[in-house]
Amino acid sequence: MTLAPVKAQNLSALSGIRHGFFTRSGGVSSGLYASLNCGLGSNDDPSLVLENRQRIGRYLRGNDDSFGGGVITLYQEHGTTAFVVSTPPSRDALPHADAVVSVTPGLVIGVLTADCAPILLADAEAGVVAAAHAGWRGALNGIVSSAVHEMERLGARRERIAATIGPCIGQRAYEVGPEFEATFLDQDPAFGAFFTREGFAARPHFDLQGFVARRLTEAGVGSVEALSLCTYENESLFFSYRRKIHRGEPDYGRQISAIVVA
Repeated sequence: MTLAPVKAQNLSALSGIRHGFFTRSGGVSSGLYASLNCGLGSNDDPSLVLENRQRIGRYLRGNDDSFGGGVITLYQEHGTTAFVVSTPPSRDALPHADAVVSVTPGLVIGVLTADCAPILLADAEAGVVAAAHAGWRGALNGIVSSAVHEMERLGARRERIAATIGPCIGQRAYEVGPEFEATFLDQDPAFGAFFTREGFAARPHFDLQGFVARRLTEAGVGSVEALSLCTYENESLFFSYRRKIHRGEPDYGRQISAIVVA
């Protein structure tokens, strides 16, 4: 089985940029992790995870095969820190950040997700790329603006940036509690537009993709695309943390979304 990443139209149109929102297909892991599990934080065999990541690095024609298969990911913690990389950091001391930014040709960067929203961003003219991990906390508190700020610091201009929101949990599958909804409404009552209910007494459902798109638009990003693929509902293509919880499974895999300056 070969790699078959989902590609974004706006990023594919850029010269000198390669990217992919990789599915769970095309790897060597098995069982719960079948097959392209890229999460070194899972309980999968690390050697298999590294082979999976190496396949992605080779697919994107990266020039470094020493770090996690040549794909740089950081220690994600649902925060708002964006970190610039120019050389692969040590796997034993990963920076804590939820967005990684690069101007280094051939250095593949990415984020791991299993329901949260991956965002790939690029200013091809400036040769600046970024990958951001946007769970609800990061999206609410400012991971998008942090990533765009760091890109601009390296020479990008926000009006030239193309950004795509990759596969994440869809609104139909993302049931939340009233306290979750209140957290958003306390910041801005207009955020109520991203919650729906099927009935008066029903629990709210949150539109993560729509909210992230709103954040990108607010940041002044020139082009915003959303792939509208639900990780929870598409089991053959994607890992899902919430699906793992609902089934009582002991662990889950992570898919990767990656980008590189050619």
